[in-house]
Amino acid sequence: MTKTIVITGVSRGLGRAMTESFAAAGHRVLGCARSQAAIDELREALGPPHRFDRVDVVDDNAVCSWAQAVLPDAGRIDLLINNAALMNRVAPLWEVPTGEFDNMIDVNIKGVANVIRQFVPAMVQKQHGVIVNFSSGWGRGTSPNVAPYCATKWAVEGLTQALARELPRGMAAVALNPGIIDTDMLRIAWADDAADFPKPDEWARRAVPFLLKISASDNGKPLTVPGVPT
Repeated sequence: MTKTIVITGVSRGLGRAMTESFAAAGHRVLGCARSQAAIDELREALGPPHRFDRVDVVDDNAVCSWAQAVLPDAGRIDLLINNAALMNRVAPLWEVPTGEFDNMIDVNIKGVANVIRQFVPAMVQKQHGVIVNFSSGWGRGTSPNVAPYCATKWAVEGLTQALARELPRGMAAVALNPGIIDTDMLRIAWADDAADFPKPDEWARRAVPFLLKISASDNGKPLTVPGVPT
């Protein structure tokens, strides 16, 4: 059965890999990213019934306009995936500039809340759908020099567990640790050592079937994509 999936941060990395994998499996993707060039590329590559829009998740008004544009034609949302996130340059916490710290809070926490605020009421009305908020191994543990990122992903874990208790029966909210993948974000932290881990396309072959199987019985659980290094 074809599912309708909303994904943020589809321009590259895991977001792009998920988008292409969901589409290849016959599902409909409604995605957003901040890069107009990436959006234009996805529109050309995939086209209808998929839809891609330039949206900055930090801007609640922009997220509201996006939701109002896509929801009337979307039908039921089966999966809402909050993937958009930033990573800090590795440094002791006291050396992370205020602006960099603030940007991470805005995207990684406020952006997730904005998308939930604008999309979840329609899902609750239908009492249907799964919300997947991307967390990290650094949302359940810590490492030096990535304190801001850890802080945001720990926040996602707590936010998601609270949200799970607010949803009606038949729905689910889960925090997902995608595992360690060779992405631009990981290379900020690990440089060339990131090459030792799976590429996004390889990861998506495991992650997408797993995401499609998440159900109401998983509500509130901290999940991890199986078969991926953690």
